[in-house]
Amino acid sequence: MKNILKITLYSVLLVVGLVSCQSDLTSLNEDPKHPSVLPSDNLLATAQFQSSYYMDTPSVNFNNYRFFTQQWAETQYPQESQYDLVTRNQPRNHFNRMYVYSLNNIKQAKINLEKEVNTPEVKANKLAILEIEEIFVWENVVDTYGDVPYSDAFKITDGVFSPKYDDAKIIYVDLINRLNNVVTKINLTANSYEKSDLVYFGNMSKWMKFANSLKLRMAMNLADEDPVLSKSTAESAIAAGVISSDLEAYKFKYDGSTFTNPVFDNLETGRDDFVPSELVINTMKSLSDPRMNVWFTKVNGVYKGGVFGDLNDPYTDYSQLSSYFRSSTTSSNLLSYAEVAFLKAEAAARGYSAGDTAANLYNLAVTASMNENGVDPISTTTYLAAHPYNASNWKQSIGVQAWIAMFNRGFACWNFTRRLDAPTLVNPPKSNLSSVPFRMPYSDQEYVLNGANVTAAANKIGGDKATTKLFWDKF
Repeated sequence: MKNILKITLYSVLLVVGLVSCQSDLTSLNEDPKHPSVLPSDNLLATAQFQSSYYMDTPSVNFNNYRFFTQQWAETQYPQESQYDLVTRNQPRNHFNRMYVYSLNNIKQAKINLEKEVNTPEVKANKLAILEIEEIFVWENVVDTYGDVPYSDAFKITDGVFSPKYDDAKIIYVDLINRLNNVVTKINLTANSYEKSDLVYFGNMSKWMKFANSLKLRMAMNLADEDPVLSKSTAESAIAAGVISSDLEAYKFKYDGSTFTNPVFDNLETGRDDFVPSELVINTMKSLSDPRMNVWFTKVNGVYKGGVFGDLNDPYTDYSQLSSYFRSSTTSSNLLSYAEVAFLKAEAAARGYSAGDTAANLYNLAVTASMNENGVDPISTTTYLAAHPYNASNWKQSIGVQAWIAMFNRGFACWNFTRRLDAPTLVNPPKSNLSSVPFRMPYSDQEYVLNGANVTAAANKIGGDKATTKLFWDKF
């Protein structure tokens, strides 16, 4: 029988981010071409890749966001679309990718940056990038799980091996405060990370707009839970300047060799059973949506979606995702211009000062999505005329259009469906759950390695179930 050494996740973090402390004697053996301390540049690039790839991946082994929003269906192996989150350990896998490979690298980059030679202005900008990137990952973690280790996380050197779970709203408020603080530290005339920043390549104006847009997204998630904080936060974000074009969107750019797009990896070199769901196809057909021609193939001259959660028919019997999604170099667009425009439209619909009317911002958002997907202006105008903004049922109006626009952007789409409850998602007959998922359960490893704290967190939120709603998901 093998002896198994159990190491906590938080001990692993220490190993992953290990920095050697060498005496004067051992330093004589240092190889300057292979440093023992990784430059912050490398750590930033690694964190950006890991977070972007694994937030965006459609792999059944990770986040499953596309199944939570019922936009993709499976033909041969429907377990994941039946909300089996146990067999493949998706909660554990996503948790580890975000903490170990993303947040930990950013934390270590901040430490290593202090040892690097930079002017004060450049150092401030580099630290701002690391801070905004870290907040971006934290938002994903909180919006996926709810209460999580935050204030005690990454304190292994302080002897904290069993970090407590912090209240999700307290984390949210702290993240918003951190965003408010970090944008004041940005110097638009100074340099920063360049080649190692694989999203904005050191463009601090874009980082500032991304920070404000991230703040807007968090503000809108708070709308039903804390309307006062939501309104003030959203209005300040919009006033300060959010993403206003596709060129400013947060996109991780894949080169097709060192880095390849995760959808490509799964569609072209992985599984042949992912198809657009019947709900997506039927909804878009009922609206005569021109994006269907870009996104999907036809079967015998018609679009045919897969039955969500209950399908064993051949993959070739259904419409498939077109070549539009099958490029190894397609960027992961994790905070798009279209998403920001829909958030502004929702803000205006809720009575916030968003810079324009809800109707105009709705038109802008739909147009942004059409433009992103190469739809011609005439078709866009026709579509908007047929499906104008409906003020009397704005949640349905914005919710359905945002759900369509966020196709293949699972995490962003999940935020809209949880917050606006549109379109209506029906739990599949063979589901492993009592309803559609509202959160990801905690990692199973936490019950072995941090049992007392994760159990306390589970009890506090009303049970560690995928059907337990997040604090901001009120309806």
